[in-house]
Amino acid sequence: MAHVCGHEWTHDLSSRAADQRASFARWLTGRDCTDCWRTARSTDSASREEWLATRRTAEQQAAADWTAKFDMPPLEGPETILSWGERCRHHLVTSAHTALVIEGTWDEADWAVLEEKIRTLTRAGWWLDQREAHSADLPELLDSAAESDRGTENPFR
Repeated sequence: MAHVCGHEWTHDLSSRAADQRASFARWLTGRDCTDCWRTARSTDSASREEWLATRRTAEQQAAADWTAKFDMPPLEGPETILSWGERCRHHLVTSAHTALVIEGTWDEADWAVLEEKIRTLTRAGWWLDQREAHSADLPELLDSAAESDRGTENPFR
């Protein structure tokens, strides 16, 4: 069977169910052969690492600029997760603003109340834990954090 890279390979499809062979063969023809795939992955890993480092630097700078612009307090926690926590907080809060205010029904006064709650939550680990959360759920998440930590001196630290 011919692959996108132009190489011909013979594939044993007998391990596939009969009704899945044709679609799998079609899928294979749209891919590089195994040798080309491995070569591309081995050379791409360096460029992928470079791309990721560049992206992380840009994300970190955006988070730092946002933190300064909106007077957000520094996060607390182990040094190893502070930068990641800042990026997570920046992403979740800016996404929440878009979902709730720009695209939603909230006005800036509603957002200002939520923003004060955001400022009080300074645990980097909490922001990391919420990195997969839906942005519109931020108000509920902040309320839940406050409720689950009742009785402590400062529930958000």
